[in-house]
Amino acid sequence: MTDARIVLMMGISLDGIVAVPSGSGLRPVMEGTAGLPAEDPELTRAKMTWLWETGVHIMGRATYQEMAGFWPSSTADYAAPMNELPKVVFSKTLADEDADWPESRVARGDLAEEIDRLRRESGKDVVAYGGASFAQSLARHNLVDEYRLVTHPVAVGEGARLFDGLPEPVHLRHVETRPFATAAVHIYAR
Repeated sequence: MTDARIVLMMGISLDGIVAVPSGSGLRPVMEGTAGLPAEDPELTRAKMTWLWETGVHIMGRATYQEMAGFWPSSTADYAAPMNELPKVVFSKTLADEDADWPESRVARGDLAEEIDRLRRESGKDVVAYGGASFAQSLARHNLVDEYRLVTHPVAVGEGARLFDGLPEPVHLRHVETRPFATAAVHIYAR
């Protein structure tokens, strides 16, 4: 069995922002943010196919708590894979009993060591579906094997940038680009 890839999937603006200020925190750049239209149905189908091929979904505590409060009662397209996929939340503060979204567990160890363990155990891609801080940590520690970024046709000016705080440049190789009717472009790079 070969090691699984860590794949970061998230929306990003033309100016590199992955999350915008919103009320008490940050909101991901995605449909509905900054006046963006609803997600293109073809993009939804592509993401659904890919999600069902994923072995584990990883995220930070804030994203976990937000998703755990939404997906269990949702009937949206993504509800089934979000609820059924095994989930690992990276947190030093979340108690095991607070990770009660089905198929969830808490990882408290060193980020790189925990990611290495997931690579060896999963057998299938491990998807990181955001939040901004967690994605930045993965990028800073060079733990992402593939970036699947949905680039939205908007510049938002301020917010969290995916590649802030890199200790050195990350060199990527283009894998695929796919445009959609909403002018969003799905970019794959390794």
